[in-house]
Amino acid sequence: MTALPGPSALPLGGDCDARFAAVRDAFAANFADQDEIGAAVCVRVGGRCVVDLWGGHVDAARARPWQRDTLINAYSVGKGVLAVLVLALVEQGLVELDAPVAKLWPAFAAHGKGGTSVRTLLSHRAGLPSVRERLPEHAIYDWDRMTGALAAQAPWWEPGSDHGYHVNTLGFLAGELVRRATGLDVGAALARFVTGPLGAEFHYGLPRSQHRRVASFLGPDLNFSDERQWAQAFPPTGDAERDRMVWHTYFNPSGISGFGTVNTARWRLAAIPSTNGHGTARSVAAIYAAYLAGGPSGGGWPGPSLRAEAARSHSDGEDRVLGRPSRFGLGFQLAQPTRPLGPNPAAFGHYGYGGSLGFADPDAGVAFGYLMNRPGQRWQTPRTQRLIDAVYASL
Repeated sequence: MTALPGPSALPLGGDCDARFAAVRDAFAANFADQDEIGAAVCVRVGGRCVVDLWGGHVDAARARPWQRDTLINAYSVGKGVLAVLVLALVEQGLVELDAPVAKLWPAFAAHGKGGTSVRTLLSHRAGLPSVRERLPEHAIYDWDRMTGALAAQAPWWEPGSDHGYHVNTLGFLAGELVRRATGLDVGAALARFVTGPLGAEFHYGLPRSQHRRVASFLGPDLNFSDERQWAQAFPPTGDAERDRMVWHTYFNPSGISGFGTVNTARWRLAAIPSTNGHGTARSVAAIYAAYLAGGPSGGGWPGPSLRAEAARSHSDGEDRVLGRPSRFGLGFQLAQPTRPLGPNPAAFGHYGYGGSLGFADPDAGVAFGYLMNRPGQRWQTPRTQRLIDAVYASL
């Protein structure tokens, strides 16, 4: 690949194979007409890196350029990374997909959850998208408090009977399985089994020494702390039980979705795996490329049959939390007509808040990572789609 300088008004760095110049053009166009502030995109095809670009700025004042090693809070892109970790443990026999969660985590059996399987949990069917008990703000930084509350409570619906996006709780639930299976906290397990062997940078719990490299996340600076504010974000439907479930999904404890907390040192230091993974687009693409290839040399990552099972549809239809259709495999989001991951239906991965994305397409051999610091619309983001379209136009 050849380094391509950016327009004089836009700090733009990296490399791009000439065949994929359309991706570089789309990336630059996002700054020109979609108010991108700072971002990075990386694409691997057949395991080879064909695009590795970064540009813009890490701050709202546009005073400090985005660098090759800039880190950013990836939000739910981290759920796909977590899925890779859990599936690697399944491949190694440390976690069993069809065993009850309670086999590793006995307290989880409370309130009729004893038969809930790991498969049910990973496919957003466990009925635990939020904590019923109103928790204080600091609880998001207390792993035992969060996991203990989830284990002790009754599910919002019968596990396995339906699905609803576990926006902020999936990381605590799957992360506790990881801890019990490996004896390591989820961040240390990720480093041992996934990122360490790849030399990739993605963290649950970012060391303080690395905070200087983190771009500011430039979303709304809000902290929804009471029901009046919750009702403004999600107007009451008349179903008090569902309203409470949804409000608590996004706002209990206060700050769990990153609102008012995402740019703090305490947030960056904590492990909140559904929401606060910090990394680079390069590393997201590297993780998905390695996953498609069965992992780095030495084995221990999912083989073809487990990869196929993980990308099979386990949940499809109206989502109890989102109130619109969603599709999930085992920890991964799956493509759907209203939110495609390129043109091939076998693609899988995970979007993050505002349009960040990591995904893999086994048919095209594509692994893709895009992270940025100014979120777009929650569901449809033109910047992301423009980049995806440019990738497939270049193949």
